[in-house]
Amino acid sequence: MKKLSHLTMLLTGSLALTSYALAQQQTQPEAQADQELVQIVRNATQKYQNVANAAPDYGPVLGCVSGSDHGAMGIHYVNGSLISGKTLLSDGQLDPTRPQALIYAPQSNGELKLVAVEFIILASALPAGAAPQVDGHLMLYIDAPNRYGLPPFFELHVWAWEDNPQGPFVDWNNHVSCPQ
Repeated sequence: MKKLSHLTMLLTGSLALTSYALAQQQTQPEAQADQELVQIVRNATQKYQNVANAAPDYGPVLGCVSGSDHGAMGIHYVNGSLISGKTLLSDGQLDPTRPQALIYAPQSNGELKLVAVEFIILASALPAGAAPQVDGHLMLYIDAPNRYGLPPFFELHVWAWEDNPQGPFVDWNNHVSCPQ
């Protein structure tokens, strides 16, 4: 009986590890694609680590944006000329090297730290029924009215400079906060 119990435990453990390995195999290409976009964004925005380099193309909009129940985004520095579709590539994707917004988090010493970017495109700049993407990642549709006072638009956050425990493309980040 002991041998049967021991064999059952070994078999169960082996099946669990096999299932885990298969799950990991299936998510690796997705995780790799996520990291590729994060790296593209880092390379393209390295020069904006110092907020002074954002001007004159990018300027602060809306103040520090915080979540209604958790986390924050930070302060968006937006290049308004890019929102109307200037960075739309011929294949219907947005250029991953030209984000429409740089996002900075206020630090305790008063400085601003680049933490993320946001890709934004007005829905009116796209053909009807379009599903815009950034390097193969679908953008989120935000209808109007919205808390930003914008017409319908698509957006995608990329947390390239600050870890987001919820994932690199989630809007809110619990590691970012706005001063009270």
